[in-house]
Amino acid sequence: MNKPFSEVTYFDLHITGLGYLNRIREVKLKKGESFLACDIAALNGPTDGPEYRRFDVRVTGEEAQDLIRRCAKAVELERKVLVGFRLGDPWVDTFTYSKGINKGQLGVSFKARLLLLNWIKIDGVMVHKRESATEDSTHIADSLPEPVAEAQPAV
Repeated sequence: MNKPFSEVTYFDLHITGLGYLNRIREVKLKKGESFLACDIAALNGPTDGPEYRRFDVRVTGEEAQDLIRRCAKAVELERKVLVGFRLGDPWVDTFTYSKGINKGQLGVSFKARLLLLNWIKIDGVMVHKRESATEDSTHIADSLPEPVAEAQPAV
């Protein structure tokens, strides 16, 4: 017997960690709505010699989208944007390289949904820290840069 939609329950699979933001972009689809995406180079392993695991994430939730958009200019300027994150519903996607030295070879991409950012540091300076769940979680630190509609060409 099927449950009504309001009674459906799910098993959650979350990944928490910290990593560097890269490639913030709007993904435009031929069919369906466009969405905000970015890469996170998550740190893994010993602190004196970490490795990186790259996640290509779809940013979900209004707060996460606003925060990522506010970081776009800093990422574009190649500043170090380090975030504490929570990802959900991870999966692996395969693809074939279309150019470069790996052209024609099979590639693998780790995908997930970016659910929230616990904190953001730009060049080592804390610019956002998520408030506890009992407080208003929509607050964004005043020092976080305003979003940039379009990149300005270098002069």
